[in-house]
Amino acid sequence: MGVSLPLLDAVRPADSPKPPWLKVRAPGGPKYIRLKGLMREWNLHSVCEEARCPNIGECWEDLTATFMILGDVCTRNCGYCAVTHGRPVWEDREEPERVGRAVGELGLEHVVITSVNRDDLADGGAAHFAATTRAIRRHAPGCRVELLIPDFQGSASALETVIAATPDVLNHNTETVPRLYKLARHGGRYERSIDLFRRARAAAPALVTKSGIILGLGEERDELLATMADLRAADVNILTLGQYLRPSAQHLRVARFYHPDEFAELAVRGRELGFAHVESGPLVRSSYHAKRQAESVRIS
Repeated sequence: MGVSLPLLDAVRPADSPKPPWLKVRAPGGPKYIRLKGLMREWNLHSVCEEARCPNIGECWEDLTATFMILGDVCTRNCGYCAVTHGRPVWEDREEPERVGRAVGELGLEHVVITSVNRDDLADGGAAHFAATTRAIRRHAPGCRVELLIPDFQGSASALETVIAATPDVLNHNTETVPRLYKLARHGGRYERSIDLFRRARAAAPALVTKSGIILGLGEERDELLATMADLRAADVNILTLGQYLRPSAQHLRVARFYHPDEFAELAVRGRELGFAHVESGPLVRSSYHAKRQAESVRIS
């Protein structure tokens, strides 16, 4: 087993300045500027912008982006998330085709499609995910498609709709440990998220599955390791671990900052549990290095 490291920053005040390993350069390269312009021109949303991802500059310069479909207003109000919450009134039946054309125009080789929670829709937006996947296949047949889906409130038929569209990677973020769900994931259920992976594996044995956890919300080490073990028991192939960064004063405080050495040690623990790939680091987000992650995993 891996060597356990001390909780290096357990006493750091939650609102103290960010440690140096969390500093990134402001985006502004030519490819970033072009991609941002195309997003506006085609009326498309990206979770890179909506969630204020620290890797936006690096990913967009690499022409890798995560498209956020179904609008930019979420029906849930999670304590860690920067996306706007409220009552969505947005519905755009032409969006899947626009996303497909955009992926083809940009020449992307791996694209991540995600969404806000749309609990106001009967299928939670599953049909929209499927239509977007099919549009990408038409316009960019060589592009790998990763779907980062909500839990669809546990709907089996919604999950079946998504799997029937044959994504290359099915991603659903567990986000945190069971004890913190009521605090951090309003409307979410831990067991519902784990069961989503069990059902996905039963329906599509060869499908690559992926989940992510954000660290620093107040989880204990044994809780974190138990959650990682639960995901592996549900046969999740790829795990991402990243540091929680407070979007604003209205969001949950950072309980502590993890040192990069701790992330490295957790990656070792994840591989020991049997994950085919573990992406672990302070600035890691679910879509970070998504292309490389998918290329490293082969399911027989």
